[in-house]
Amino acid sequence: MNKKRELSSRKLLGIAGMGWMFDAMDVGMLSFIIAALKVEWELTPGQMGWIGSINSIGMAVGALVFGLMADRIGRKYVFIITLLLFSIGSGASAFTTTLTAFLVLRFFIGAGLGGELPVASTLVSESVSAEKRGRIVVLLESFWAGGWLVAAVISYFIIPRFGWQVALLISAVPALYALYLRMDLPDSPRFTAVKNKEKISAVQSMKKLWSKEYARPTAMLWIVWFCVVFSYYGMFLWLPSVMVMKGFSLIKSFEYVLIMTLAQLPGYFTAAWFIEKFGRKFVLVVYLIGTAASAYLFGAAESTAMLMTAGVLLSFFNLGAWGGLYAYTPEQYPTIIRGTGTGMAASFGRIGGVLGPLLVGYLVTGKVSISTIFMIFCISVLIGAFAVFFLGKETKNKELV
Repeated sequence: MNKKRELSSRKLLGIAGMGWMFDAMDVGMLSFIIAALKVEWELTPGQMGWIGSINSIGMAVGALVFGLMADRIGRKYVFIITLLLFSIGSGASAFTTTLTAFLVLRFFIGAGLGGELPVASTLVSESVSAEKRGRIVVLLESFWAGGWLVAAVISYFIIPRFGWQVALLISAVPALYALYLRMDLPDSPRFTAVKNKEKISAVQSMKKLWSKEYARPTAMLWIVWFCVVFSYYGMFLWLPSVMVMKGFSLIKSFEYVLIMTLAQLPGYFTAAWFIEKFGRKFVLVVYLIGTAASAYLFGAAESTAMLMTAGVLLSFFNLGAWGGLYAYTPEQYPTIIRGTGTGMAASFGRIGGVLGPLLVGYLVTGKVSISTIFMIFCISVLIGAFAVFFLGKETKNKELV
């Protein structure tokens, strides 16, 4: 029975992870596409910032709407709907010729992405045993690094030679295969067990998040999600462009970001090991502090060696922290409001994802130094670490109810 369950967990991880990887491919390529569109469409820094921000607006709406839906129609069906929305939007955006059309489609792509990620972590959390749950969810998040690596490779070899449109089509086609695999996926056993026993409205679900029992974890999650998403999208969507601003060619910036991205994998794998050994709070606090220090060093770097070292450390710590956050968030709530709680925390965080890229665009326009911009992100991440340390409760080996 245990062996059968283990095989089932591996299958679930593979199918969910594949969708996660294609999502990451899209987000990863977006940073390179923004840099390419700057040249092709002669975009201003402010317009470049809006591309990343409209994506995050869509993610905020998607996380909220699909998180609520997941508690009503099930995790599996929302999982399918979100990937379908992302695939169609990504393929269609390859045929746009104006910034306005591109932004509209980025909103729908973002909604699919924003809905899928918290629902996927909720589904996986509810489908594996307590002693493996944290590790499995972090490993699910590690598929994000795989997607970024593929994105970096495609962006390096495809975008300069064949254009950003071909890159977008490449990302959309395999996602349809992941959609096919997902059809036979069983729904969460926790959701199946409670769906006919207790039902509450969407409004009641949202109110329950701020009841006396759940107000503290909700406040903690909203703060850390906002700080992490604000800094992540502010920094990583601008990485290729920042490299160009520091004097590297667009092609050379692709190479350096690819090397930095490789550091995400050991970040995830060490986090996956530490999360069951030392707990969720340990991983989040330590990796967030590491992210903050790396952001400071990256902004202040003046040599190629320092820039690469700081970039590698930034990728290592930041993505390890993301893995811990996705494992920690669904564990704060009972099954009846888990999708809502996870989705709303992610949705609030996406507001930070809107502000981060916009802030960088306007600060760059205002001739603010890169070191000052990255100091802002350093402080943001530290605030998130303090929120987890002072407000968070350890959930290692906690049985979900």
